Amino acid sequence: MSTVTRASLAEHIYTQVGLSRNESAALLEAVLDQMSAALENGDSVKISGFGTFSVRQKGRRVGRNPKTGIEVPILPRSVLIFRPSQVLKARINGMEVPAEDDAG
Repeated sequence: MSTVTRASLAEHIYTQVGLSRNESAALLEAVLDQMSAALENGDSVKISGFGTFSVRQKGRRVGRNPKTGIEVPILPRSVLIFRPSQVLKARINGMEVPAEDDAG
């Protein structure tokens, strides 16, 4: 198994689209910056046929240190969640890909 990196994505854009390597890297950074800015503003980012990224607020709660058993407060925070589309789920499971007008 390998990991997809920014460099490998930029290289793929370079080979598939025909932009220069610098333009490909700049395009990738622009897309990632736009996605990051939308998530920072509390907006969701939906990529049709792939999935939806969104930010969820978690409230204050009480947790427990597993080593000592002592209760500790867990402060409120924002968490990034990803919900894959039905199309992506089907592709990962080697199943027939449903139509792209799905809700996720």
